[in-house]
Amino acid sequence: MQPLVDPGPELTPQQLARYSRHLLLPQVGLEGQRRLSNASVCVLGAGGLGCPAMVYLAAAGVGRITVIDSDVVDESNLQRQVLHRVEDIGRPKVDSAARALRELNPLVEVVPRQVRLTPENVRSELAGHDIVLDGTDNFETRYVVDDACTELGLPRVWAAVLRFDAQVASFVPTPWVRPEQATRLRDLFPVPPHPDEVPSCAEAGVLGILCGQVGSVMAGEVIKLVAGLGEPLVGRVLLIDALTAQTRIVPLRPRREAARPAVAAEPGRVRPVVELRQVEPAEVREGWPGTVLDVREPAEHALGMIPGAKPVPVGEVLTWTSTDPLPAGPVLVYCKAGPRAERAAAHLVRLGHPDVAVLRGGILAWIDQVDPSLPRY
Repeated sequence: MQPLVDPGPELTPQQLARYSRHLLLPQVGLEGQRRLSNASVCVLGAGGLGCPAMVYLAAAGVGRITVIDSDVVDESNLQRQVLHRVEDIGRPKVDSAARALRELNPLVEVVPRQVRLTPENVRSELAGHDIVLDGTDNFETRYVVDDACTELGLPRVWAAVLRFDAQVASFVPTPWVRPEQATRLRDLFPVPPHPDEVPSCAEAGVLGILCGQVGSVMAGEVIKLVAGLGEPLVGRVLLIDALTAQTRIVPLRPRREAARPAVAAEPGRVRPVVELRQVEPAEVREGWPGTVLDVREPAEHALGMIPGAKPVPVGEVLTWTSTDPLPAGPVLVYCKAGPRAERAAAHLVRLGHPDVAVLRGGILAWIDQVDPSLPRY
């Protein structure tokens, strides 16, 4: 396919020295490096995927990197988000990432944007770039970005990781590719899954080195697309299994129904809203007059639990039916921060349990307000 970016100005002596190993590659050469130096890449997320991808994009000499993220650095990020350091904890991720990238390559312009992407601002934030690298970690934002890139005609490199598995693809519109190759996220997953159906990395975990592997692949896709090298993952999806060290590629074609609306408008997919009572940790300090369910995963249970709690992972709770014996008395459900507990509690209410509550803020709030001896994670 044709390169996405035109060659920029002639390289300076400093650039010639710095990027000499690229210049020795016939597929890159002077012209390819000039394309990279003239490219503007928007990286969404300074997290597990964005960090390693940006390291290699900056090292490769991409001219301008805009990094968009609304979060701050947390200690649990340091297991995989390799641009951040201990001293960055509590600092905006975009500032931490920008500092690290400028230290790595001062020839690259880095533009930090601490903003949360919404349907209202996404088009203005993405406009003006040559390509988007999507390292976002939630389905809501991924589909907002997918729709915006489709409308703007922006090529996009996308990936998702969970536990030991990953998927990578490059979504490139016409006229850069043939119509049968011009795919988007909604061709791969036509509608977002319901929040009950897919755990986040914070809930399920992720192998840190897999983020590095996938982020490097994403950076490689950006470089190939910008400079017109090789065979990018256009019309194809790369599947990675880190446990078995196996990879495979599956074809992807456009769907006629790819533009159908999001899950909330799908008939039969809308779930009734369940009002749940929220209980503060201080109210449970002296005990709970019924059953306390810890719906986290076993590895999380091993880190510590509320005294007297019964460990039952959320996936198991969601398999209970109206014929199963439900917990006796008032039930208090908690997880790490709240979402899993709310799913489990709502399921119990739908099964007919008369008294179900959720611990506001989960075990993290319990640690902050009641028992700081337990480890935060």
